[in-house]
Amino acid sequence: MSVLATIFPVFFMIGLGMCARMRGWVTPEQKSGVSATVFGLLFPILIFSLMSTVSISADHVLIVGYLTAAYCVALVVGKVLSGFTGERFAHFSNFLLAVQEGGSVALPLYVSIVGPSSNTVILDMASMIVVFIVYPVLVQRAVSEGADARAIVRNILTNSFVIAVIAGLFFNFTGLYALLSTTPVFELYSGAVEMATAPIVGMILITIGYDLRVDREMVRPLLRLTLVKVVFYALVMASMLVLFRGLMADKDFLMATLIYLSCPSGFAVPAFISPLFRTDDDASFASAFTSLYIVVTLVVYVCVVAFVA
Repeated sequence: MSVLATIFPVFFMIGLGMCARMRGWVTPEQKSGVSATVFGLLFPILIFSLMSTVSISADHVLIVGYLTAAYCVALVVGKVLSGFTGERFAHFSNFLLAVQEGGSVALPLYVSIVGPSSNTVILDMASMIVVFIVYPVLVQRAVSEGADARAIVRNILTNSFVIAVIAGLFFNFTGLYALLSTTPVFELYSGAVEMATAPIVGMILITIGYDLRVDREMVRPLLRLTLVKVVFYALVMASMLVLFRGLMADKDFLMATLIYLSCPSGFAVPAFISPLFRTDDDASFASAFTSLYIVVTLVVYVCVVAFVA
């Protein structure tokens, strides 16, 4: 029941988004407005909050760096194998191979096994680095064809996500956040952040459901891209068992890694790469892949519970 209790809200919100589109409750323009509000205004607040509080010990630096490198390799692998996964979606499908949804999928599933733990949060830092720094750079380069280097850099540095990452890390490493937490103003800050970030995941899932449409021509590339992602992260997991034997000897960390690497692409990824979409089918494909990959996550979760926990 704990698995169902974790996953059902995800599919409920996705289904709500699908109903909103099919019944005409929300127009495409209204959905675009919601997306702009969430990703242009609210999400950067969440990113600032995460970056200003994140804590990395020396023991975890290498594993975060390794996963970051693995995600960058996944982007290249996706391009190289675009002929296999499908040329129709090759202009963005490689972005769906990198990063995992840590906060909304990996964390609750993992916590349902071991209780409160920061292991998946530590692993998720690699995804945050790639999604909030690497992705904006690559997307901006792709959509700024013909622009000079100075204009591209300016557009990247004025991106709200990049600003949030830089500002959050600045507050973290300079101790300004720690200082703020000792003042009476911190309660006001915490309340504002909680209010701003509470609806984010739900609204993202609704937009995923709204864009979710799968026609027969999408089935083959979806399955092939799924196969590539499963094989790639199986190899990543195998390499981590060899390279990080100390960390992987900890059963809790091993379970966290297994579950995390089996998760779908981050729920926010389709919105991040939306400037690359050429048709409505592109958005549908990205949403479908993100949603359907949860099946892989559930299979791995059940195996972890049965054989590792």
